[in-house]
Formats: sequence, structure tokens, C-alpha cells
Amino acid sequence: MAMKSYRYQAEILVKDYLLADPFVRYTSVLGGIFMCKMAYDFTQLISSFYFKVCFTYKDPTDRVEQQVSVGYFMTDLAMIFWLYPSLGGMEYVLHHMLSIISISYSMLSGEGQLYTYMVLISETTTPGINLRWFLDTAGMKRSSAYLVNGVAKSVGWLVARIFLFLYLFYHIYLHYDQIQQMHTFGYLLSLLVPIALFAMNMMWFGKILRGLKKMLSGSES
Repeated sequence: MAMKSYRYQAEILVKDYLLADPFVRYTSVLGGIFMCKMAYDFTQLISSFYFKVCFTYKDPTDRVEQQVSVGYFMTDLAMIFWLYPSLGGMEYVLHHMLSIISISYSMLSGEGQLYTYMVLISETTTPGINLRWFLDTAGMKRSSAYLVNGVAKSVGWLVARIFLFLYLFYHIYLHYDQIQQMHTFGYLLSLLVPIALFAMNMMWFGKILRGLKKMLSGSES
């Protein structure tokens, strides 16, 4: 009963808010840009006081990309809290909090940036996840677009969130002596965050495969 209530609220949100006006549907994008700007200003303020002497950056664009990522996760986390739990449970909150902490640390300290970008590549699966939600809410769950998106999302998830993480663990194993030279907090983040994210990715991938199997069996019948 509760899930039906959340689904109804989501449908109302899409029909009466996101699709009500051609300009209104882009407010989330503008909100994301605003949050990215806030994250940029905040990290600029902190880094000027605490990290200016200790670390230097070879490429200023590295920080811009990470600041945009932090802003994205902050915006998405705010949406999750706003519509909790219709957009995701505590595992999504944990995922976003770990991402914000690890990206912020890498951005401010300059450590572990390779692993940060490798993990960020996994977010390329997000458009497929969002598209699934929109298609489901729009009542297109039995459409060809929903099926194609489901297959593409499953393949993309396998590559970006499973195989890539396995390579990341292999890379950590090969360069563990260098990781040991990081600060303690960065060292712990480099080891614990990928493990936690990989565990959640495997859990979600199992759900995706079960949903894909159900969807394919339904289309055949």
C-alpha cells in the first residue's frame, strides 16, 4: 500500500511538475548547476585556508570536474531525501555520502584522483536508470523503449560497475606500495570505499538481472 502511495506521488510529480511546462522540466538541471557552483565556492574557500600550502594541482580542470561531481551528488542526495524512500533507500544515501566524501577528499588533497575518476566512470549508467524511472512512471513499462533501455542498462552496468571495479582492485593490488604512502584517511578511502560501492553494485546488478529476466519472459509471452 505504501509503495502504491509513493508511486502515485511520483506520477503526480512527473505529470503536474516536470511535464506541466516546457521550462519547468529544466529546473532540476538549473538546481544541479547551482549546487555545483556552491560546491565550487565552498571548496575554494576551504582549500585556500587549509590546503594551499600542502598541495598543488597540475591541471586546474581536475578540480572543476570533481566539483561538478560533488554538486551532482549533493543535488541527487537532496532529491532522495525529499522523496524518501520512493527514489531509493538507505543504500542510495550511503552510496552518495561515500561518493561525496571520497571525491571531496581527492579534490582537496590531490590524492587518489585516478581511482576517483575510475569510480566516476561508473556513473555513466545513471542516464539509463533515470530513463527507466521516467518510462515506468509514464506508463511505458511494456514498450520497446523500456526493453531496449533495460538491456542497455544491464550491459552498461556489467562493464562500468562490475568489470571496471575488478580492474580497479587489480590496480590497487599492483600499486599497493604507493597507496600505503597516502595519508591515513586517503588510504582508508582508497580501500574501503571501492569495496562498499562494489558490494552495492553487485546487489543492484542482481536486481537488474532479475528484472531483465522477468521483462524478457513477459515480452516473449
